[in-house]
Amino acid sequence: MTDNKNFDVIIVGGSYAGLSAAMALGRALRNVLIIDSGLPCNRQTPHSHNFITQDGEKPSVIVEKAKKEVLKYDTVKFVTDLAVKGTKTDKGFDISTQSGKIFSAKKLVFATGLKDKMLNIKGFSDCWGITVLHCPYCHGYEVRNQKTGIFANGYGAFHLARLISNWTKDLTIFTNGKSELTQEQTDEIKGHNISIVEKEITSLKHKDGVVEGIVFSDNTTFQLKVIYSRPPFEQHCKIPELLGCELTEQGLIKVDAFQRATVDNVFACGDSTNPLRAVSYAVSTGNNTGVFLNNAMTEEEF
Repeated sequence: MTDNKNFDVIIVGGSYAGLSAAMALGRALRNVLIIDSGLPCNRQTPHSHNFITQDGEKPSVIVEKAKKEVLKYDTVKFVTDLAVKGTKTDKGFDISTQSGKIFSAKKLVFATGLKDKMLNIKGFSDCWGITVLHCPYCHGYEVRNQKTGIFANGYGAFHLARLISNWTKDLTIFTNGKSELTQEQTDEIKGHNISIVEKEITSLKHKDGVVEGIVFSDNTTFQLKVIYSRPPFEQHCKIPELLGCELTEQGLIKVDAFQRATVDNVFACGDSTNPLRAVSYAVSTGNNTGVFLNNAMTEEEF
């Protein structure tokens, strides 16, 4: 906790990207406050993969280790709270939190991530991140060659079918209603022995998030071990948009090559700015943000 209310930089979001930005800024002797609510999008995911030196580690363990390392820099402070409002001021910005505190800074970094909108299928959210997966690069190796489903329709289903077929040949697409695939896509998918099921899905049968099968509206079932799905998402934090930051057509915070948002003195990094959604990418963009931001402040001050 901190008694100081004024900082060089406030970082909203204290997971991989936010902590990485804070480390770069702390090492540059900047006074930094991290505000984090403790609810990352991967909190149900048992293991993180494809991040060198941390492959297979629990996401929470990686974050706690990173937090401990970052807070060794005495100019970096951490507050467990939820940022609920941002206001432009003559000197920069004020950030208000759920607990009623107000902190001020010259610059803002949003590392707030994305919020996945769970499909209206009973059991889907319980299995999310465990056996209902978003990314084969993060989790595909562990479920390779298993009986696998894809929850998608249209081009999304076609894209995932091509991608996931590299990890397993026992693959079925579930469109949860009438297929929107083109005839050419359908023919190509079936040419690779991938079935397309158009039945409406009502629930997932699972045990503690480990999926066992799909239950359809006609009460028939389909047994499988893992499902890939990319549900729609929204920004986890609305403050950037309310401050005037432009979003892309995908709903991501628009940033330039230096991680600058479209509002002066506001930067953003991690999942909220890019659809790749990987720990390694979040760490990389966070570090870049810290370096770019410190450089911008140095140019202003020198």
